[in-house]
Amino acid sequence: MVYEEKEKFANTPQNIILEDRSRLSVTGVLDVDSFDDRQIVAKTVKGSLILRGNDLHIDKLSLDTGDLIVTGLITDLGYEETAPSGSLWQRLFK
Repeated sequence: MVYEEKEKFANTPQNIILEDRSRLSVTGVLDVDSFDDRQIVAKTVKGSLILRGNDLHIDKLSLDTGDLIVTGLITDLGYEETAPSGSLWQRLFK
């Protein structure tokens, strides 16, 4: 199912807009893996995005459109590095 969702947004560019370190808008979101007031982990079309800060709140999450809006003090954001999946042949001929 995640593969189908990834295909749905494969041609959509991912945009991340941070306003005054207090409002973050992300497009291309497939799912939110975990969240609390200090960290949010979101699956996106470009990989897992990790947001860290204080008093973080998810103001909007639409998996239909792939939009996520987070408010709070955002101190750090980055993509989680993951090892390639699949067999050697699958990775070579992707």
